Amino acid sequence: MQNIMSLKTICLLFLLVTSLSFAQDDQEKMHLQEIAPEVEGKQGLKEEIKEYINHHLLDSHGFGLYSYVNDEGEQKHIGFPLPVILWDNGLQVFSSSKLHHGESVAEVNGNYYKLYHGKIYKTDAEGTIHYDDHHHATNVKPLDFSITKNVFTIFLVGLLIFFMFGRMAKSYKKNALPKGMGRLLEPIVLYIRDDIAIPNIGKKHYKRYMSFLLTVFFFIWIINLLGLTPLGVNVTNNIAVTFALALLTYLITTFTANKNYWGHIFWMPGVPWPMKIILAPIELLGTFIKPFSLLIRLYANITAGHIVLMSIIGLMFIFKNWLGSSLSFGLAFVLALLELLVAALQAYIFTMLSALYFGSAVEEHHHGDEHH
Repeated sequence: MQNIMSLKTICLLFLLVTSLSFAQDDQEKMHLQEIAPEVEGKQGLKEEIKEYINHHLLDSHGFGLYSYVNDEGEQKHIGFPLPVILWDNGLQVFSSSKLHHGESVAEVNGNYYKLYHGKIYKTDAEGTIHYDDHHHATNVKPLDFSITKNVFTIFLVGLLIFFMFGRMAKSYKKNALPKGMGRLLEPIVLYIRDDIAIPNIGKKHYKRYMSFLLTVFFFIWIINLLGLTPLGVNVTNNIAVTFALALLTYLITTFTANKNYWGHIFWMPGVPWPMKIILAPIELLGTFIKPFSLLIRLYANITAGHIVLMSIIGLMFIFKNWLGSSLSFGLAFVLALLELLVAALQAYIFTMLSALYFGSAVEEHHHGDEHH
């Protein structure tokens, strides 16, 4: 009961801090609206909101907490920089504060770099960007190995998971009953083992996959929860991250599969041989489609949630009256509650389907199956 109350308290804190962050962003947007030319009208405001949402979804080279506009009309950013690591005729390492959110040119060892639309380009001392006929930047783009906001968050969550389960493992050495963090984690671990791993993989093989299933569940869940905080973290709405997670599931499924798995793909038992020739490439294609559905499902749901939530908040500035703004805020608050459920649900679905694919890879078929 105490664990449930603690979980509710944490969820409410997430919602409260997120709401305060949105309100702070709203004040910033309202100030920008006041200093913008009135001739732009609602259409200009809509474009501004759309641009703000797109910027919110992107990764960045700095970790921004919030920003504001001072009395002189200059936008100030509060946060901390991250290291920029480039390969441009050698290793170039410097702080992202030199880029100043794309507003200035960084000079490093006689080279000049400018941040443009989230990417770093090599320029001259004036920061000139050259364009082609389609208005795409043609400047040289060095290889970028920077520690961006998403990469920093992934490292942070990884260390957090190590810390939580390290403390949990130490507590079990002293006492069979869980203590502290273990009281919250043990029911979740047992649920993943008893209701996801064993039913889908089987008691004989499930232990081989438990480490991956636990890691991917807690990683996705914690990352999604951080996405609801004012930190502006949007890791799982980066398709490269969901692709990497799905690729791990695909590789584990492929390299741990037994001969029966491949036999049912390339030469199905109990099926006439002409149909086997037709079905074999379809079944082989299905081995790629299954993990592809994992990455698209996670990416699309998290991205859609952020876009809808930010769009509804933007409606407050479109309506500009107490009724419309109140309704928009109320709807945004309800959707924030729903996002708490979606954060855990997407972690559960990814873990469940991964276990299902692992189970199909190690399933042991008997010769009697050919007669069904």
